[in-house]
Amino acid sequence: MRDAAAVQEVQRLRAQLERVQGRRLDAPVLPVHPAIGELLPGRGLRPGAAYSLGRSMSLLFALLAQPSQAGSWCGVVGVPGFGVEAAERIGVDLSRLVLIPDPGPRWLAVTATIAEVLPVVAVRPPSRAKDADIGRLAARMRERGSVLLVQGPWPQTEAMIDVDSPEWSGLGDGYGILSGRELTVTVSSRRFPVPRSNRMMLPAPDGTIAPVERIVREQAPPMRAVS
Repeated sequence: MRDAAAVQEVQRLRAQLERVQGRRLDAPVLPVHPAIGELLPGRGLRPGAAYSLGRSMSLLFALLAQPSQAGSWCGVVGVPGFGVEAAERIGVDLSRLVLIPDPGPRWLAVTATIAEVLPVVAVRPPSRAKDADIGRLAARMRERGSVLLVQGPWPQTEAMIDVDSPEWSGLGDGYGILSGRELTVTVSSRRFPVPRSNRMMLPAPDGTIAPVERIVREQAPPMRAVS
């Protein structure tokens, strides 16, 4: 009886949280690369949720890559330095990408309008928005099931995603060509008690994303048999 009561209480609390957040906790998520997905709540991007990102363009490309490959249209608002060639190399499907480099002072209204029709919207806010306007945008995102990726701080986010400790490879003693960058991706979320981190190549030597463990295994020399 005690177990049944506990299950009912969990279900009641879950239903209450879903009503507050406006989405089911077990709803399907938009895909991301597995190396990043294992750090995120639900292992992907939750429709109707907002994510706060650091300023890394490679991180933004990485989060847009698999949703666009899976058929989701993506919009990028207020990022004039968005490099389409670099984005395509990491895996972004440019045929499903809409760029609005300079939305002007009404950037929040532009973002809300784009979110009406596109499943994934990334924005770099040029200024702080009013709480009431942010609340209206959040309600619209939940209603439409769109994902918001914000380069910078943002209230009521599903998770905060950032990178640090970058190390480039490919350079020797004063010579060589940069071939890849190893860094740490860290995700903080109210859904788990401590931040989660993974060391990965972003980009890897082939321009994509790869866990560091995979790169090490692929580059390790074959072992010689001992006679």
